[in-house]
Amino acid sequence: MNDLALAHLAARIGGRLERARLRVATAESCTAGWIAKALTDPPGSSRWFECGYVTYSNESKHRALAVPRRTLARFGAVSGQTVRAMAAGALQASGAQLAIAVSGIAGPDGATPGKPVGTVWFCLALRRGRQISFAVAQRRFRGDRDAVRRKSVAQALRLIARGIGARGRSGARERPVRRSARG
Repeated sequence: MNDLALAHLAARIGGRLERARLRVATAESCTAGWIAKALTDPPGSSRWFECGYVTYSNESKHRALAVPRRTLARFGAVSGQTVRAMAAGALQASGAQLAIAVSGIAGPDGATPGKPVGTVWFCLALRRGRQISFAVAQRRFRGDRDAVRRKSVAQALRLIARGIGARGRSGARERPVRRSARG
């Protein structure tokens, strides 16, 4: 997805967020604020964008988003457990109704056994009253660092779009982890 396509997608999502009177927060690691940039590029973005957190280090994930140190030690920064905690922390700290969290290995280095370059975890957190539901997903993207990051931003925006629709449904629930090797 090129920059123009990302901009169009972000503008459509912004309009949907505004019509639904929802505000979104981002918690980003491998995308380094690119999701927040995409969501705030359209004019009027202050009507749907609450704030963004860029937390590259484990310590910043703990400090800014209250990700438990034991979660980071046990599962690593690139894990479903960590992005779930990042999304929960972003909701708690921001007061937004939706939060998207992303952490991954964009490359060219950083791969570990079981976590190759291109591995990216996502979590969308949705607040419905006092209840919060989470949708956690893993993807493996092919390409260089820029391609992995660009695909991650596009995937995060698509998850937000799905979350806007899910927000209108009654009843919060935990969704199982979904993994996909497409990219």
